[in-house]
Amino acid sequence: MPRIEAIAVGSELLTAGRVDTNSIWLADQLAAMGLAFHCKTAVGDDREDLRRLFRIALDRSDLILCTGGLGPTFDDFTKEVWAEVVGVPMREDPAARAEMLAYYAARDRVPSASNFQQVILPEGSERLLNPAGTAPGVFWTDPKGFPGRRIVLFPGVPREMKLMWEQQVAPRLRSLAGEPVRSLRMVFGGVPESTLGERTQPLREQYAGLEWTILAGGQHVELVGRGRDAALLEAARADFQRAMGADLAFVGAEGGLEDAVFQLLSRRGETLAVAESMPGGHLAARITAIPGASTVFLGGATVYSARAKAVLAGLDPAFIQAHGTVSQPVTLRLAEAIRERLGATWGVAVTGNAGPTEDVDGPAPVGTCLVAVAGPDGSQCLPFRLPGGRTELQVRGASWALDQLRRRLL
Repeated sequence: MPRIEAIAVGSELLTAGRVDTNSIWLADQLAAMGLAFHCKTAVGDDREDLRRLFRIALDRSDLILCTGGLGPTFDDFTKEVWAEVVGVPMREDPAARAEMLAYYAARDRVPSASNFQQVILPEGSERLLNPAGTAPGVFWTDPKGFPGRRIVLFPGVPREMKLMWEQQVAPRLRSLAGEPVRSLRMVFGGVPESTLGERTQPLREQYAGLEWTILAGGQHVELVGRGRDAALLEAARADFQRAMGADLAFVGAEGGLEDAVFQLLSRRGETLAVAESMPGGHLAARITAIPGASTVFLGGATVYSARAKAVLAGLDPAFIQAHGTVSQPVTLRLAEAIRERLGATWGVAVTGNAGPTEDVDGPAPVGTCLVAVAGPDGSQCLPFRLPGGRTELQVRGASWALDQLRRRLL
């Protein structure tokens, strides 16, 4: 199989909050072709860093997919550096120039002088038409001095990159394609990452022919197996379900605890209402993100303050004051009240303290989470201590609530 590498160019990708989504999307496209990245790198707009990385990539990879740095600004020099590394001059491409002029004319605009740097390409490379912008891409086969190598340069704009891949690059790579890589993705509720690793080790050894990965997050823990043998994946799925029982919440390429709850409620013809304090709306948001959620989800309330608990859920202010806003009696009553008010089969309530300070209404340390589930067979409230910062605690609180309801439904 060819060794394929992704390079994302742009200093903005090295800052907090910016993710290289292009390589994630490309990885999915490659998997459908039976291909995969062996390496991914994000690099800033520094010429020497680019030179070093491009030389290394040419040494270790057969196909290099590089995104970003093809625009008209001062920090767009990806093509230029590639040309330096390969040792070829840059030439203006007349067809690319004509396409850019037509693009601007169709919009009654005139390109600035800097726009013309986009149509200067490395000698020996092939121009890729940009159907959604002005920066052409580059497809380079057997660059000078590097036989057997392919280099593809994409614009960094996701829409432009995706169209270029679908219309022009993927067809050129069909000869490299193998059998599609399939995945078995399993989502577990209420199982720590370390515990999951220990409990599933015998099965992972049994199915050593699959590539295994454990992914831990605020919402759930995933165990992903990848391979090309569909029968092996199906056998692994059945064995994991038998071994893990109720701890295995969901199996599918996308989805999580909320999808497991939705499916269980749908099969039973039952409905849900929620009253959430600490999650601040995360619980309802995750459920309503599922298409068709209205068939099972009647609604809810974000009862963040004592006043909201009284006005929206009908709790007696004296009752709240006596027990505290973060307490088992109040959380239980919230679940029962929201169920009664909306006429739902099930009511779920979540209270807690997401921090960063201690609870002003009672002894509830940061990380405290109470989940109550009220249903036809009675009500129950369970306490949890969760790790993380404020946002993590809100997400985890919603996850614990979904998992407790899921287990009750089972």
